[in-house]
Amino acid sequence: MKRFLIRLRGLKKNLADAAVYWLGGDDGDKDLEKAAQAFNIVTNEPAKSPHFEVWEENWETVEMFLRLQTQWRIGMSGRTGLDYLAAEWLFRLYSVGKPSEMLEDLQVMEAAVLEAQAAREV
Repeated sequence: MKRFLIRLRGLKKNLADAAVYWLGGDDGDKDLEKAAQAFNIVTNEPAKSPHFEVWEENWETVEMFLRLQTQWRIGMSGRTGLDYLAAEWLFRLYSVGKPSEMLEDLQVMEAAVLEAQAAREV
């Protein structure tokens, strides 16, 4: 998968970060914490909050993503993508005004989850 998320800025970056937070955060930080503890190194990094701030402009998309959280297509290596038929049904159910924009934003979140999942498997 191309690593296009690095180029994301602003609103889309917040969506990608929200999706990774949903997946369970960044395991790299946990590994770093464990390594620091093993060598008795004290870090000045503040503890991560159990909350994630979602910008108001992204709230509708994040809500839809959470509605879809049980609608992943699964393959032999785990999640492969969201079920777009389920997304279309939810768009109609919740009267989404701009479904193409909502889908594009969900795809940003979907790609962030898939990229984070692939990074954990390495």
